[in-house]
Amino acid sequence: MNEEKVIENTILFVKEELKDAEGGHDWFHIERVFKNAILISREEDVNVFVVSLAALLHDIADPKFYNGDETIGPKLATEFLEKQKVNKETILHVVNIINHISYKNSFDKNGEKFTSKELEVVQDADRLDAIGAIGIARCFNYGGFKNRALYNPEILPNLNMTKEEYKKSSAPTINHFYEKLLLLKDKMNTDSGKKIAMQRHEFMEKYLEQFYNEWNGVK
Repeated sequence: MNEEKVIENTILFVKEELKDAEGGHDWFHIERVFKNAILISREEDVNVFVVSLAALLHDIADPKFYNGDETIGPKLATEFLEKQKVNKETILHVVNIINHISYKNSFDKNGEKFTSKELEVVQDADRLDAIGAIGIARCFNYGGFKNRALYNPEILPNLNMTKEEYKKSSAPTINHFYEKLLLLKDKMNTDSGKKIAMQRHEFMEKYLEQFYNEWNGVK
């Protein structure tokens, strides 16, 4: 099966799998990450087929919606790609990206390491969708989905969380800006990702300034 057909089939598969997903982790999130990954790939020496598959399948079963189980996504992706007759080397690369893309894995300093330019591209594309205007919308959408407070001045952000603490956090949504979103600008891998992230980061800073002004009754 040619690569174009595999991509087409993957899109159909992901759309079906995520048809009832939470709004911040649905097909449209995948589509944005896919587009960002292709955009960044134009300036990087990467295997675009691997990047495309990884971008499309990276959230096929996000652990946060499966009681923290990190094995379901890679398993689903592997089974699907095998049915598409994708070669084993490509499948392994895609699954490695899925296993290592998540921000929460940055807490695990002693975990298994994997690096590739394709991972860097897809990771940047995913992180870009977590910041800026859409990142803010996704953040509050998920906070509402989890019935979290918008903000509580008495609950300070935890900047020294372990991976398990991060996964189990129920802190107010605003705290997530300081625990993740505002940190992403400096964690971008590619030059393209860094440039796009800077503008989105500045937008979030302006948003927070406005948020606190409104919260505190300041003009």
